[in-house]
Amino acid sequence: MLTQHPRPTIRARVPLRLGLAGGGTDLSPYCDQFGGAVLNTTIDRYAYAFIDPSPDEQTHLCAPDLGLTDTLNADLSSPEKLTLGKLALHAGVATRMARTYGNGVLPPLRLTSYVDAPPGSGLGSSSALVVALVEAFATLLSAPLGPYDVARSAWEIERRDLGLPGGRQDQYAATFGGTNFIEFLGDQVIVNPLRVAPDVLNEVEASLVICFTGVSRRSDTIIAEQQAGMQQKGDALAGLHRLKADAQEMKQALLGGDIAGMATILNRSWEAKKRTAGGISTERIEMLHRTAFAHGAIGGKVSGAGGGGFMMFIVPPERRVEVIRALNAAEGEAASIHLTGRGAETWRVGGPGHSVSVPYLGQIA
Repeated sequence: MLTQHPRPTIRARVPLRLGLAGGGTDLSPYCDQFGGAVLNTTIDRYAYAFIDPSPDEQTHLCAPDLGLTDTLNADLSSPEKLTLGKLALHAGVATRMARTYGNGVLPPLRLTSYVDAPPGSGLGSSSALVVALVEAFATLLSAPLGPYDVARSAWEIERRDLGLPGGRQDQYAATFGGTNFIEFLGDQVIVNPLRVAPDVLNEVEASLVICFTGVSRRSDTIIAEQQAGMQQKGDALAGLHRLKADAQEMKQALLGGDIAGMATILNRSWEAKKRTAGGISTERIEMLHRTAFAHGAIGGKVSGAGGGGFMMFIVPPERRVEVIRALNAAEGEAASIHLTGRGAETWRVGGPGHSVSVPYLGQIA
């Protein structure tokens, strides 16, 4: 008599990212016409996706951190119709993966996710979640996806299937992990993992402070204004050219271990970014920025599109505790962070044996 093994749980974990320079130049039409470049690094905050057997014959979608549950009601065999519901990212990934790699069929399952940051954080959390969902389904369906395939699929689901506004860096940062200089040349994306000396990475990590502003923002309006400004030869376009140049300079400063130079570029990028759209900075953001600098910060800007979410600061390590305490006293939520060199990871729990997929660690450039 054959022993029946329970179907194992599939888990996926994907890191969030800090945008060090160049954010905004990965938006169309700028990157299509001029080419974009960003420098980012992943941190020890993650998006998770779990696939478990369903308790019934339905496909359940769960996001306990958001207090949301739903069931998938999409016609998985029809490419014309996409039914979203309350958890659009989950439904969009499940539908695309089932149609592309499952012949329009999924076994009954429970899909659960949570993220170590609120929506609208500016840490690429939504795109990281989509990457985690894609990774989990790729393992479930034995889809032959390499890291570029995973990132591209996640981007297509967000931007094309679901019509959500945004750029291209977040999906690639989350998939590859580590510190990357990423170039966008029309429809082509090139991820260049950086060979940064361990001592330099340690010093960068010791110099970083992040602070949640307390405001989860929707980036739609800011992105739409940036895209409109790209069509004109004015401040918005000039600001994006500056951000692209800053990404190149930030890469050289990082590779050379010039932390003070990185802070200078961060400040210059912040001023350029504010020229690309209104609403990127707010009085609360400016207040937290002034507070950090009054207590020792030497560089700072918002991470992501702006308007809220997380801010990041470069601080002399010996003054990091002082800056964190001052920001928390100003009703921010400040903390130190750790950098991570690992990208998307998946593994199985339970079932016959215990198998683990090897994470993509990138090639040295």
